[in-house]
Amino acid sequence: MHLVLASSSQRRRQLMDMCGYSYDVVVSNANEEIDEQNPHALVSALAEMKAREVFLRLISDGKKAEDIAVIGADTVVAFEGKIIGKPRSEQDAMRILRMLSGRTHTVYTGVSVVTEEGMQLDVSTTLVKLSQLSDEEINAYVSSGEPMDKAGAYGIQGPFGMFVDRIIGNYFTIIGLPLPELYRMLKNIGILPEFKSQ
Repeated sequence: MHLVLASSSQRRRQLMDMCGYSYDVVVSNANEEIDEQNPHALVSALAEMKAREVFLRLISDGKKAEDIAVIGADTVVAFEGKIIGKPRSEQDAMRILRMLSGRTHTVYTGVSVVTEEGMQLDVSTTLVKLSQLSDEEINAYVSSGEPMDKAGAYGIQGPFGMFVDRIIGNYFTIIGLPLPELYRMLKNIGILPEFKSQ
């Protein structure tokens, strides 16, 4: 079965490569502007929409439905029950990081796999406790440009990892692709990774 990742995320591709999955990337054109304030419901809906849009597009392009499995994923950060998206500007990134500094927030990642047989869907949540950040640390990090395309205005796999005190849950949920959940879904449809020596 042909595996397709419906995401332009470099981080998700790196995780798929790390696990040894063979796949192609087809970026979803799904409309992500939906009116949903519950983070669990939001990532569930978007993960499904992304995978389903690519699946249906591939079928319309002549691919056989029985030969395709499409992965969709979406990640949001929530603090005190409110969704925090990607920063709109450097000033917004600074505001977000000041708000999260020294506190615990939750990262939600929904992941779905769509095939001819139907859809599998799961949501993974992880708690993240940040160190107390100084204005100098926030300014230096934001000036690097790294937080601008990331939910919550940070990437744990980069230098910002120095400011993460602890996590409770799955590390890969924070990066944007919960690998245990994805592995179980793909195993259910007979797709297994190839373990490669480094």
